[in-house]
Amino acid sequence: MNTQSVPAVTACLGSIIEPHYGVDLVAAGIVAAVVPSGAGVRVEIRLGYPASHYAPVLAAQVKARLETEAGVQAEVDVRWAVAAGAVKQSLKPLKGIKNIVAVASGKGGVGKSTTAANLALALAHDGAAVGLLDADIYGPSQGRMMGLGSERPTSRDGKSIDPPLAYGVKVMSIGLLIDDEQPMAWRGPMVTQALTQLLDNSNWGELDYLIVDMPPGTGDIQLTLSQRVPVTGAVIVTTPQDIALLDARKGLKMFQKVEVPVLGIVENMSTHVCTKCGHEEHIFGAGGGRAMAQQYGVDLLAELPLDIRIREQADGGRPTVVDAPQSALGEAYLAMARRTAARLALLSQGGGATLPAIEVEDT
Repeated sequence: MNTQSVPAVTACLGSIIEPHYGVDLVAAGIVAAVVPSGAGVRVEIRLGYPASHYAPVLAAQVKARLETEAGVQAEVDVRWAVAAGAVKQSLKPLKGIKNIVAVASGKGGVGKSTTAANLALALAHDGAAVGLLDADIYGPSQGRMMGLGSERPTSRDGKSIDPPLAYGVKVMSIGLLIDDEQPMAWRGPMVTQALTQLLDNSNWGELDYLIVDMPPGTGDIQLTLSQRVPVTGAVIVTTPQDIALLDARKGLKMFQKVEVPVLGIVENMSTHVCTKCGHEEHIFGAGGGRAMAQQYGVDLLAELPLDIRIREQADGGRPTVVDAPQSALGEAYLAMARRTAARLALLSQGGGATLPAIEVEDT
């Protein structure tokens, strides 16, 4: 590669949008190097989110663009690594856990737990070490949703808990410690104490992400958890319905008050396609999640459909990412997870961008 090719290579890289960061490769700060390689060029790209399945796709796309538009032979190396996110100065990160992501909603019934389960599974699917904490003491559902059935956590020392493994994800829930029909008639302080113990006394090991399925609402329990747990970022789940959006806004504002970054919004039940006739209808309204994201300056991470398969798969203990990862629904969850993790990556690097380290040698 001669020096005259450098501007063309740089310009081409700056025109390729990385879909999960939402900006071009250069602006995202993920071009690690551009170096001569024989008669061509070697480009090194370093993603900050899990991408075991996506990295080869991106490498092929960049290679094709460079050879077509910049006119150079290209070797493209795409790798990924997850960095530890920052937490509030008043809190200490949990040992071994790089990022804690809270999945929350202002109200119940919007698909928060299903979203949390598929988010955890999607991150694991792409190669990350992931844990899932069911923080909904009154209505725990992750044990069944993750297919654990009657499996119970174990303890090697009588003091700490070893979370069971489901599809490569470590799962901890109060529902794994009690009978299915046993009600948790506890007041707020007891619930908070129980959740703190589940978090602190579980042997999570080394995790890239711990996904916390928060209880619905914005009351004392949610606020206390947000203040005590070193959360790296939060995801707000809603539906397009005006009533759901009212409560979702409260959830978003709660995290802002306790200085937890909101990574974005997931709009569930965006649209429904009839399985018999194919007619598409916005049953709960249209565009509510997108409008909310624009209003508060956060990302819209996904618009997920109202689909009977999502419910059937979750009820059957095989959420969509496990049951049908290559389906349109599975791909939607995978894209959601990559966007979420990409937002965390941008936060960990200060949101700034770095230019590629271009090295040129005379040949």
